[in-house]
This record gives sequence, structure tokens and C-alpha cells, in this order.
Amino acid sequence: MISEIADKIWKLDADSNVYFLDFEKKILIDTGRRSNRNLLEEYLSKVVDFGNIEIVIFTHLHYDHIGNFDLFRNAKFYASKKEIEDFKENKNNVVLDENIAEIFNAELNELPGTIEGLKIIETPGHTRGSICLWYEKERILFTGDTIFSRKIIGRTDFPNSSQEEIMKSIVKLLDYNPKLLCPGHDY
Repeated sequence: MISEIADKIWKLDADSNVYFLDFEKKILIDTGRRSNRNLLEEYLSKVVDFGNIEIVIFTHLHYDHIGNFDLFRNAKFYASKKEIEDFKENKNNVVLDENIAEIFNAELNELPGTIEGLKIIETPGHTRGSICLWYEKERILFTGDTIFSRKIIGRTDFPNSSQEEIMKSIVKLLDYNPKLLCPGHDY
């Protein structure tokens, strides 16, 4: 369920992947779907005390990536500017689950260009504000739902999605030569 995939980088495989980076600051990339909360509590808690998570970065704000935000009470939450704007305009169209949209009350901060050694790459398509994260030191690309491990691209049949934009984003990602691809799901 949880494994160290690179030095100080852990992956919780729970349908929607959650990544823990044990860097100078303790970082999570996405928090998974609410129905898998027990998996975070059982497995992720073995490698980090949830109270010590300082930063949570959302690749986008769909319900299966934000569902357990409230487990990390001491964290500062980040998403892209466009994702935050779309959430403020119509949270149900962004979250895609009315129940999660209703309880999601994390104070969202706009992502800077880099954060703790991770370069933020805007990759619209799956959502207007989707992002990927590039960890150059280890050549690791965290792709959210932009691209998956079997080179499948993210869905574009949601509100705020665009087939044209995701294709541009995929072309942009060709400039990176990752040693390790870390998608939001293992499709």
C-alpha cells in the first residue's frame, strides 16, 4: 500500500495516489478520495505524523484528490490560480461531488513558480487549472491526472476540461525526460 519510490519520497497507492515528500518541509501531493480515508490513516500514518505535514499541493481540485484535506490541520494548502478561481466561481463543477464540495473548506493559497524544490508546470486540459510538479534533482514528474503511467491522458469530458488544452500540455511535458513518472492514478 505504501512504498518509498525514491529517496524521501513515498507513494500511497489508494486508487487516487497520494505522495509524501519528506523534504526539509513535509509535503503531500494530493490527499486522495474520502472513501479511502482509512488507508491514509492506516498506512500513511506509519511514515509521517499528520500534524507534521506543512504543505499540501493539489494537482487539481477533483473530489478524488482533495477528499482527506481535513486530516492535515497544520498544513498550508496550495492549488493553481486558475483552479482556485474556478472553485470560487462554481465549486460543484470543480470538485465533481456535491458532498465533498460542501465540506471542502481548506484555505487555498496560489502556487508560486516553485515550492520546496518542485517546479510548478501549468498543464491545463483535465481541468483549466491542472498542474504537474517537476523535481529536477531526481528527475521525477508528478502528473496528477494530466498523464498516467500507461501513457493514457486525463479525461476531458468534465466542466472546465479541454481536449485541445490537454494535448498542448502533453507536448509541453515532452520537454521533460523523467526517470520516474508519478501519476494521480495507476491506469
